[in-house]
Amino acid sequence: MAPALVPVAIVGGTAVSYLAAGLAGVPVLVPFFNVAAGFPFMVASLRRGCVGEAIWRMLIWAAALAVCATVFSYLDTAAAGRLFLHGEVYRREMFDYLRSGAGAEGNPRVFIPVHLTHAAVFCVLAVVTGAALAMALGAALMNYMAYYAGALGAASAQPWQAMLLAWVPWALIRVAAFVTLGVVLGGPLLGKVLGFRFDLRRQGRWMALAAAGLTADILLKWALAPAWREMILGAAGW
Repeated sequence: MAPALVPVAIVGGTAVSYLAAGLAGVPVLVPFFNVAAGFPFMVASLRRGCVGEAIWRMLIWAAALAVCATVFSYLDTAAAGRLFLHGEVYRREMFDYLRSGAGAEGNPRVFIPVHLTHAAVFCVLAVVTGAALAMALGAALMNYMAYYAGALGAASAQPWQAMLLAWVPWALIRVAAFVTLGVVLGGPLLGKVLGFRFDLRRQGRWMALAAAGLTADILLKWALAPAWREMILGAAGW
């Protein structure tokens, strides 16, 4: 495939993955349908030794996940709630937080251990499954975040503004960090299985960027979550 067409294929494949997942109607399979849209292109880049390209391709995939799942959740909140694992639980948690200001989102003693646990599990899965299950976990996390964003839009006076604000900047940084970790830590096993050379020791720059992203995620959330909540409430009209 021509390199210029790869982003189109990733975005189109991601959109189709949600249609396929909806037809299957099995929530646990949704992340795996999603991963199938981007994973082969990541592997193709790694086989050519292009780690940066592999990361860029998976960032396009993650952006497509966010847009497709958010729009789907906005247009048919009930169907998305049935399809996305943990979606309704997370939506209730976030709506309660927006209304009251109380909850994990604004409490670093609660959200920091959760973020670190997610990162640790993601990294282990990347190493032991060649990133396949790590990216599936990432897709599941993205889907329930997108469900909250879409449901918020459906319940808001200014839906598109509310949905954009729901994708808080620290969450986007976290997604980019996870994608980077998944590609880099999955490389060694993929190289062994598929017969290409991947030297993890040469990926220090990417690992440092990912670590910086995870740190920025926590610090920005700690500093900005209360003020960002007020902006979301303004867009929601609650």
